[in-house]
Amino acid sequence: MMSGYNLAAKQLEFLKGRDNSGLTTDSLADALAIAQHHDAVSGTEQQHVANDYAKRLFIGYAEAEKLVQLSLGCLTESSLNSDCYSPKTNFEQCPLLNLSYCPPSEADFSNGKSLVVLVYNSLGWKRDDVIRIPVVSDSVTVLDSSSGGEIESQLLPIIEASVSIRSQYVKAYLDESVDVAPKFWLAFQVSVPPFGFSTYIISGARSRVSAAAISSLHQSKESNNGNIEIGPGELKLLFNSNERELSYYTNSRRAVNSSLKQSYKFYTGSVGEYADPQASGAYVFRPDGTHPIKFDEEVPFNILQGPILDEVHQQINPWIYQITRVYKAKDHVEFEFLVGPIPIGDGTGKELVTEFITSMKTNKIFYTDSNGRDFIKRIRDYRADWELHVNQPVAGNYYPINLGTYIEDNSTELSLLVDRCMGGSSIQDGQVELMLHRRLLHDDGKGVAEALNEIVCVKNECAGLSVQGKFYLRIDPLGEGAKWRRTTGQEIYSPLLIAFSEQDGDNWANSHVSTFSAMDSSYSLPSNVAMITLQVLKDGTVLLRLAHLYEVGEDKDLSVMATVDLNKIFPGKKVIKITETNLSANQERSVMEKKRLKWRVEGTSNTEKLVRGGPIDPSKLLVELGPMEIRTFLIDFDHITTQQVNSHAVQR
Repeated sequence: MMSGYNLAAKQLEFLKGRDNSGLTTDSLADALAIAQHHDAVSGTEQQHVANDYAKRLFIGYAEAEKLVQLSLGCLTESSLNSDCYSPKTNFEQCPLLNLSYCPPSEADFSNGKSLVVLVYNSLGWKRDDVIRIPVVSDSVTVLDSSSGGEIESQLLPIIEASVSIRSQYVKAYLDESVDVAPKFWLAFQVSVPPFGFSTYIISGARSRVSAAAISSLHQSKESNNGNIEIGPGELKLLFNSNERELSYYTNSRRAVNSSLKQSYKFYTGSVGEYADPQASGAYVFRPDGTHPIKFDEEVPFNILQGPILDEVHQQINPWIYQITRVYKAKDHVEFEFLVGPIPIGDGTGKELVTEFITSMKTNKIFYTDSNGRDFIKRIRDYRADWELHVNQPVAGNYYPINLGTYIEDNSTELSLLVDRCMGGSSIQDGQVELMLHRRLLHDDGKGVAEALNEIVCVKNECAGLSVQGKFYLRIDPLGEGAKWRRTTGQEIYSPLLIAFSEQDGDNWANSHVSTFSAMDSSYSLPSNVAMITLQVLKDGTVLLRLAHLYEVGEDKDLSVMATVDLNKIFPGKKVIKITETNLSANQERSVMEKKRLKWRVEGTSNTEKLVRGGPIDPSKLLVELGPMEIRTFLIDFDHITTQQVNSHAVQR
């Protein structure tokens, strides 16, 4: 998530301009670069090193946060230049928002004050989404600041499990005691222009009619026929209330109907004894038995329903809690899990997995991403380059997942996207699983010299690490899932940046910019292209990277050459010089290509050519990108006035 924040912060630094205030994104970029080490990504470092990674990231975030606050204040006050040092508008951010901790939104709005919610979109296309913020009152309303119209909103009670982890981790991370917890999540739809922001006003409701809708609460035991359907839109999930589990998935708009079961299990970590001396640990996944986790039949699950989304709350067991969300305006399911501390009182380490089981005939085949880019075909118990002798049928088929994984048969495909690096596999046909958490008691002897047994301490009280995260599921007709994987994958990697400012009265629209886009008002990036870097360097040069999101043949409409118009990405800015470089931007592309080695790959013909964009014409500034191509540019802009930028970009 910090990488997505860094992307947005660098964009805002570009819009604001580097100045002499001392605030930059450099410290965060340095910390993220260090955290790209494989130990940081995979967790194969000692605990004190993990603590150092976290410390560096926090220091970098703290500086970038101040830069973001300054930039947003200047943008909303139309002071878009490097001389804006102290805007009157002060924005706050909530880095622990996922823990329902956000002091600005937990204010009392009954005294005439209101909260401005600014939502920034770092993606190059318009984004419609639902955001959630914690509030204390059930009498609030949401307004679009640009039009003044009411926005449909919904209140959902904050669960006790969230309140508990909020108190513990706020104390652990910020050393602050939280005496009063907010009561509700306020959910509402936002629409944000590309490379820009929209603002919304939250205030006390003048009447019950104008207040946010309160979700209706039902329990699974209230079902008469043993089945419960959820979903306010065309996507529906069917739950078996007797078995306490998901049973069916249907989407009338996508013409998809499929049996779908979800369950939890854990693998016992090998202790490295007897016939197999290898223990399961930070480096090595070595399961020693599989243990299904049964849903507690005595605990009914709760269903919250409303106009924007439905939720199913399940206490799987004392240390696993799950919320399943189905949105009216979305064609995928969101699963939020809260796991931990994993119990180790029985003396065994555990590696927790959730799995989905369908009736799909997948013929041992599944796909996982490679560094979030191309998807690689995997075949269970098989390697194309050598004859595989299967000694570890589970661990031998596990792969890293950064973006997602999917399975398919001759009619449908099931995709899972993740919000962090995970391990995953398809251990049997029609099944796919993700590993959510690990807690082990033995070192695997590969160099860490510690067991993977992380703890969190508040003063003198320590407990095993708890994790909270999300993954997303969708079923599509065969060949139609790529667009969702690529688009939603970008939205997960680059979440909306949310900032808050308190105001008195209703004069925000008269004194501030309500909506903004740095792009031309008629333009957005092609849906198969992402702007993965926009950064102003120390010498004022701008670093731009554009990436094609699709592989050859991945999508019938989007795996084609794309064209990006830089004139419309940077309206009002005059390009003095543009130079294409290699990916790391340390040498010109033309120089690099002269030194590039020409490899002959076995099994390919000399006539095969990759589809690649042509040289850029400085007079037209049109960038072509072929499938999976990333192009990098260094750009020098002429100095322009604030009025020129605002006339092109502010109102959208």
